[in-house]
Amino acid sequence: MAMQITLSKQAAPEQWGKNAILSANEQGMTIHLQKDPLTTIQRAARKIKNQGILDTVLTGSDWALEQCWAFHQGFVSVRNSGTVSYPDLAGQQAEFDARVHCSSFTRSLINESSETLTPECLAQKSAEFITKQSEQYLGKNAVSAEIICGEELKKQGYHGIWTVGKGSANKPALLKLDFNPSGDINAPVLACLVGKGITFDTGGYSIKLSDSMSTMRTDMGGAALLTGALGFAISRGLTQRVKLYLCCAENMVSSTAFKLGDIIEYRNGVSAEVLNTDAEGRLVLADGLIEASEQNAKFIIDAATLTGAAKVAVGNDYHSVLSMDDELTARLFNAAKAENEPFWRLPFEEFHRSQISSSFADIANIGMVPVGAGASTATAFLSYFVKDYSQNWLHIDASATFRKTASDLWAAGATGLGMKTLANLLLSQ
Repeated sequence: MAMQITLSKQAAPEQWGKNAILSANEQGMTIHLQKDPLTTIQRAARKIKNQGILDTVLTGSDWALEQCWAFHQGFVSVRNSGTVSYPDLAGQQAEFDARVHCSSFTRSLINESSETLTPECLAQKSAEFITKQSEQYLGKNAVSAEIICGEELKKQGYHGIWTVGKGSANKPALLKLDFNPSGDINAPVLACLVGKGITFDTGGYSIKLSDSMSTMRTDMGGAALLTGALGFAISRGLTQRVKLYLCCAENMVSSTAFKLGDIIEYRNGVSAEVLNTDAEGRLVLADGLIEASEQNAKFIIDAATLTGAAKVAVGNDYHSVLSMDDELTARLFNAAKAENEPFWRLPFEEFHRSQISSSFADIANIGMVPVGAGASTATAFLSYFVKDYSQNWLHIDASATFRKTASDLWAAGATGLGMKTLANLLLSQ
């Protein structure tokens, strides 16, 4: 029998402890809302799940869209999925269902084993998802997609993706997807989205320790996040043209893998010296950013699980935002506030661009300062592949995509955080 869950603005009875957020009686369980009601609901949902209660029904008149979503966020987990019977949300039911569908896609993709989610598979699944969203919500296929794989990447000048991925038996791939609902080939491009899709990262010859490598199937979190966000924006009624570029590869060790001291010649004329093969995400993103810069889009957003430095700064709790464009950054934070999702700004200034110098190429793929701002210098590297890097470009170092261990709010695994914010930003333009 499903456990009934109700909401209350009253404090829990004394026997449940000071500031208790949960109480129980013969009718079921009650969540006692505190200063931040939505956070309280999410925490309570985790507690309920952790008690082994797998079948629940949300009852009472206080369960609206955001309350149901908070419960879903806390209750969902990879194992012991359980069931939740949600109330009828009337006019908001379609929104809730779309949130669940798109976040489930995003989380499942991030959680998937690299044994099955190869670079080409990531590109294919992402293209199929956006195509199905287009067909469902527009009633037509407004998507054109091309996947470039293996040696063809080298032939066409995508040297970053090719270099990083050439050491793996699983071919690197670039997804070029065009969501164009008007069908007009001359329609202006609202946004270009560029995602890091490293389906497994050993660190290459700058090899990671085993503990650091254990979650590296999730190093494609930026690609999954942007794909989920675009799909969700389509469900909310996106009618403007958006292009998606996913830069996909495995970073492996082999006789054909790239090495320290290699120099990559990018097709925009910039050369980059490889001083650390574990700083590979920026090498593949460069190809996508060059392509995005050629589209004359209103703005460009890239997302990547790019640096440990960002995670040190904000943990798993925030996505880091780096940009010189204060207006675009403000719009993103307005979207994040509206969607109740956590983002935090880190510094990116002109002087960071001088901290990645090389004696053998235009730039190096890691900073040269002994104790450098790793997230900022990684952004500086990317800026060399954006035509006008000081305007209309925003970089997200996506630290909150995945949790190795559970917290009081989240189960272990992918979170889906940021999907709603990025969809909101696309729709607010």
